Amino acid sequence: MRAEIQTLVSEIETSLELLRQRMGWETAKHRLEEFNARVEDPTLWDDPANAQKLMRERQSLVDALDTHDSIQQDLSDNVELIEMGEMEGDEDVITEAEDTLRAVAKKAAAKELEALLNNEADANDAFLEINAGAGGTESCDWASMLARMYVRWAEQHGYTVELQSETGGDEAGIKSAAYKITGHNAYGWLKSESGVHRLVRISPFDSAAKRHTSFSSVWVYPVVDDNIEIDVNPSDIRIDTYRSSGAGGQHVNTTDSAVRITHIPTGIVVTSSQKSQHQNRDIAMKALKSRLYQQELDRRNAAINEAHDNKGDAGWGNQIRSYVLQPYQMVKDLRTGVETSDTKGVLDGDLDQFMAATLAMNVSGKTRAEAQGDE
Repeated sequence: MRAEIQTLVSEIETSLELLRQRMGWETAKHRLEEFNARVEDPTLWDDPANAQKLMRERQSLVDALDTHDSIQQDLSDNVELIEMGEMEGDEDVITEAEDTLRAVAKKAAAKELEALLNNEADANDAFLEINAGAGGTESCDWASMLARMYVRWAEQHGYTVELQSETGGDEAGIKSAAYKITGHNAYGWLKSESGVHRLVRISPFDSAAKRHTSFSSVWVYPVVDDNIEIDVNPSDIRIDTYRSSGAGGQHVNTTDSAVRITHIPTGIVVTSSQKSQHQNRDIAMKALKSRLYQQELDRRNAAINEAHDNKGDAGWGNQIRSYVLQPYQMVKDLRTGVETSDTKGVLDGDLDQFMAATLAMNVSGKTRAEAQGDE
């Protein structure tokens, strides 16, 4: 068997082994039998919250088993085809099976990464906040470019995007924006985007066409679901209403319907500027609970806690990723070393390679390059 085919087979087998480890292969089928027995219990839905949790856990296990078995079957079938093609000297069969194995390897690698999203809140929806940093109008424009990038990424992955609040820049772009991203594993994928993002380009706002460096920050928090209890003492919060200050035009609010909630003990501030004040209170309170929950997650995870405590201002020395548009084209993640010259693709939402590398690094404690160096 050709060396390239052997490499593909080895990659798929490694991914399958990691999938088995993640799902607890030795007990997986026994756990599924237990789930099935509990589902048939007529008293299950006497407690709807626990019933829904059980159904989610069961479906997650079923999906993991089906994925593993599907990849294993595809691997076996195509290895068999290649062996038959080699025996009969049929290059067309070998080539077709080899192409299929490449697709299987990509699927297996993606599922392997997805299996890493098993932390407490990874499956939840996410709140994503973008704030312009050092750089004035340039950074406000950069913040709007980041907002577009994340909206595109979310839509490409079938997620629902809701704008929670937005403050326009004085001349262009946005000073800040907050979104709710709804979909399975939204927080698990997006959490790696928290940090400062740096842009280098020829400024469209500079008549001298000089190169400018701009910064904006992105912070991601899990949406707290109904099964997670977060108590907020009413005496610890201050609720203010104000008139939304959007970018202008016919949709600017003419009443003080926007809501700002300040959590006094922590200094956390959340806002919502939809049309209904009642809706804004509900949205802002959910966002506050999510921020408080994130703090609790940070306390449990020393690495995350250190990253958030030391995040600093949106400026020099604190960036996680650089987007260089001039004098050359490059996007580079400073944590993992992953880089690409396809800046247009990245700004159009092609972020998976960066998220996957950071996720793998957070689990293994090493970048892909370091891991390969150990082999």
